[in-house]
Amino acid sequence: MSATTGTLYIVSAPSGAGKTSLVKALVDAQPQVRVSVSHTTRAMRPGEVDGVNYHFVSREEFLARLERNEFLEHAEVFGNLYGTSQRWLEQTLAEGYDLILEIDWQGAQQVRRLMPQAKSIFILPPTQEALRQRLNNRGQDSDEIIEKRMREAVSEMSHYVEYDYLVINDDFAHALIDLQSIFRANQLKQQAQQQRHARLLSELLA
Repeated sequence: MSATTGTLYIVSAPSGAGKTSLVKALVDAQPQVRVSVSHTTRAMRPGEVDGVNYHFVSREEFLARLERNEFLEHAEVFGNLYGTSQRWLEQTLAEGYDLILEIDWQGAQQVRRLMPQAKSIFILPPTQEALRQRLNNRGQDSDEIIEKRMREAVSEMSHYVEYDYLVINDDFAHALIDLQSIFRANQLKQQAQQQRHARLLSELLA
């Protein structure tokens, strides 16, 4: 990678808005973008891989790491703990990679206080009905849990005003283009380009 320091992106969305699929498609298309792998105490779901989707740890280990101030941010969601490793995050940005934190609004508030230069993106569903349908289509949760997630989603969505960018995931392809455009525009900012193309600029002005 170049000497350019990467940009930290916060991406939040209610459960079922399509955040994970959009972020995966973005990262697959842009090798300079990485996703932070959080630590969590929740159980591993079918198809998930430790160290890829999350670092799955016991509640005791998580609390021990928290005691050692290893997390940039942490939150409790649906009774499970989630946290972001500060050392890994800082090292990845220093290597020039853009880094995505997939966290909720609580974690986003913590990160903004510590790293105000971070860019934040909130992904919204087109309607409540579409969100409910997506949660039902997963086939993972009972009706009771889906209703709980819907109530939580409405509360989460009220925090969209705290974010820099809004992406409406009505059509997946269009939402992905919107997301890619945010990253590309930030990569073309003058300061980043000046670092990236220092030699070229020097030659042009010689």
